[in-house]
Amino acid sequence: MSLLVAGVDEAGRGPLAGPVAVAAVILREGHALDGLDDSKRLTEARREALYPQIIASALAWRVEFVECDEIDRLNILQATLAGMCRALRALSPAAQLARIDGNQMPRDLPCPAETVVGGDGLEPAIMAASILAKVSRDRLMRELHLKYPQYGFDRHKGYASREHLAALEAHGPCPAHRRSFMPVQMSLTLDRPVPG
Repeated sequence: MSLLVAGVDEAGRGPLAGPVAVAAVILREGHALDGLDDSKRLTEARREALYPQIIASALAWRVEFVECDEIDRLNILQATLAGMCRALRALSPAAQLARIDGNQMPRDLPCPAETVVGGDGLEPAIMAASILAKVSRDRLMRELHLKYPQYGFDRHKGYASREHLAALEAHGPCPAHRRSFMPVQMSLTLDRPVPG
């Protein structure tokens, strides 16, 4: 019997708002999925189509959201690594090996691991994790848009677009913003009229 290998990847390290999403996926041996790739190279429609296929065919999967308060407390890298540990610990059956996209290895992993630079374009399990993380985070950002429509989260997903920076300047941050990120910190110091 071959090793149970989990692919691990994240989505949303760079945005000014919203959580970072970390996914871990163990693909079932012999269940090839057509069209897997790095989520950034796929259209939104293609990612959405692959999402249920990955969930249906995976032996185990988990998406972990690391919220803004943890990102602000630990920093984005350490918060992402903590999310990777939690996602791997939640897999059942447990992974016997983790392949992690990038070059950063979390400490305290529940299994042996290796990093794979560019793994989201090379390793099917990491590609699957990349897609689950991206789709899950995009869906959550669309939900946040309903709560805070003035920021346009449904369009830029929290990234530092011109539209988002203008909204930050006009309205200041909302609870979904990462206060440790410089553009958000700067928006806190701006004088704005108090809503009446």
